[in-house]
Amino acid sequence: MISKLQAAALAAVVTLPLALSGPAQAGATFDGVKAKGYVQCGVNLGLYGFSAPDDKGKWTGLDVDVCRAVAAAMFGDAEKVKYTPLSAQQRLPALQSGEIDLLARNTTRTLSRDTANGLNFAPTNYYDGQGFMVSAKLGLKSAKQLNGATVCVLPGTTTEQNVADFFRANKMSFKPVVIEKNEELHKAFFSGRCDALTSDASQLAAIRAAETQNPNDFLILPELISKEPLSPALRQGDEEWSNLVTWAFYAMVQAEEKGITSENVDASMTSPDPDVKRLLGVTAGNGKALNVEENWAYAIVKQVGNYGQSYERNVGAGSKLKMPRGQNALHTEGGLMYAPPLK
Repeated sequence: MISKLQAAALAAVVTLPLALSGPAQAGATFDGVKAKGYVQCGVNLGLYGFSAPDDKGKWTGLDVDVCRAVAAAMFGDAEKVKYTPLSAQQRLPALQSGEIDLLARNTTRTLSRDTANGLNFAPTNYYDGQGFMVSAKLGLKSAKQLNGATVCVLPGTTTEQNVADFFRANKMSFKPVVIEKNEELHKAFFSGRCDALTSDASQLAAIRAAETQNPNDFLILPELISKEPLSPALRQGDEEWSNLVTWAFYAMVQAEEKGITSENVDASMTSPDPDVKRLLGVTAGNGKALNVEENWAYAIVKQVGNYGQSYERNVGAGSKLKMPRGQNALHTEGGLMYAPPLK
């Protein structure tokens, strides 16, 4: 005879597979996006390479391509996106309140944002780190030479805490100049009000490329003082929407791993590779699992490109930033970009 405790445990074991095997239920965000026919995507107010409107008002950038990939997966049309420009202070409340469906705005994934702020994060689309930019005239070669410096910093970000931690850890002092608006913060730095401007290294490169007449007049110091895994964010409570955003990004990485580009994706439809067949929907199943058309990943690659294509045109060799892949290279090239099996 078994005890009541053993019986309860046995019942849990018997019923567990049934609970785990049930299909994900659609949530308010997935259904809402599908009903209105577009993705409302929160982006930066204007950060070259990540999210910024061009001279014709068209939004482009590495983060923008995440929004476009999700739209391509859901609707078969990467242009079915509306963009909401947000400051660092506005971005999380806008997502929490439902003003936007997806936040793709160079946002660092942290424990508190994942828990107390009630967010879920999609895979990291850019691995970054915080650095310092200074005038080349100062002759500095290291951030450890900034003792006593005035430092321009944006509030409402992980940047504030990181810079304080860095100076404290190195037994140095600094005077923060905290300005809420990016434009005013950058003006303060370029006018000489601050000795240094601190932000993610990618943002510093974008600012130097887009807002200076001669980028060589400014130096980004070599130290990175933090880990900044920049990741798209979603509200908790809608697994179907989270799944779609997650696997839309992974499809871009998988396409690069397999050498599939926007130019050769049509020819790749006849590939004998089972992984390619599943990715492009030749072998059915993935679309049904995500509650979209079977050619969802084909639409992403055809209209947006693979991750490498997005990287190169926005922040890599094809852009003014010319940022090396580094940690953002594929895992096969020594980087951190890795797609789990799409099957």
